[in-house]
Amino acid sequence: MSETFYALLPDRAVIRVSGPDRVSFLQGLVSNNIETISAEKSGYGALLTPQGKFLFDFFVYHQDEDSLLIECERGENGERAAELFKKLRMYKLRAKAELTDVTDSYDVIAVFGKDALSALSLDATPGATAHMADGIKAVDPRLSAMGARVLLPKNALTEMAAIGAEERDIETYHQMRVSLGIPNGSEELEIEKSILLENGFEELGGVDFRKGCYMGQELTARTKYRGLVRKRLLPVKIDGPAPNAGTLIMNGDKEAGIIRSVHGDYGLALIRLERVEGDAELSAGDAKITVSVPDWVQLPENAA
Repeated sequence: MSETFYALLPDRAVIRVSGPDRVSFLQGLVSNNIETISAEKSGYGALLTPQGKFLFDFFVYHQDEDSLLIECERGENGERAAELFKKLRMYKLRAKAELTDVTDSYDVIAVFGKDALSALSLDATPGATAHMADGIKAVDPRLSAMGARVLLPKNALTEMAAIGAEERDIETYHQMRVSLGIPNGSEELEIEKSILLENGFEELGGVDFRKGCYMGQELTARTKYRGLVRKRLLPVKIDGPAPNAGTLIMNGDKEAGIIRSVHGDYGLALIRLERVEGDAELSAGDAKITVSVPDWVQLPENAA
């Protein structure tokens, strides 16, 4: 029996960037290389402050020969997407590029499960992309174990039944996501505070260190080449009463990290690597915390 599931993601928005300067405009802003985006390859990246701190993360898709699509956080009342739209418009200046909020035209869908990629006829290469019912299907550019992202025109959900996918609620998707250690924008990353490399963006293909300049590049490069990563966002197993986001993780009387999100018995936490070496006994509130390190995470050699 096929194990292919899908969840609608109403917390996502879609912005179209069109015009002859669409690539060069985004290239100077985004942490990843927009020039590599094509009909066969989608990407993941971030917009940072000039000081290199997190503002927004998003997926970028090729819509047609004149347009790219940005899939981003929507926010509780659409405020996050509106903030990104405003920020992009502010930086557009004289670039020949047009911005359009097309959220109402698309359903954003996560397709996951061990048979998800084969059901979609996609290979397991992160970012591998093809058309689907006047929309787009793409292997999650961050990690193929996450399955795929699908953007379908509204009222085209019959395509999910056609591939044999069963619907699941969004919480099921997020439990899978946090178990793999994948952040979800501002749910786990602090706006104007978080650093990309502490949150897996290098391993998850969200940073290109060979492209030209982009906003916030200096801090990101310095963090990498000086080996300044001392914390990492990692999955945690929670045994006991679920702590709230923001709860400190303690190793005895020393702070070892902070809970960023909780979904079921798992969560994501920003962990101070030197505080979890050996057989550290960690707690958050009245819960026992067990840290795991996913296969895709590359810790410093001197870390646990």
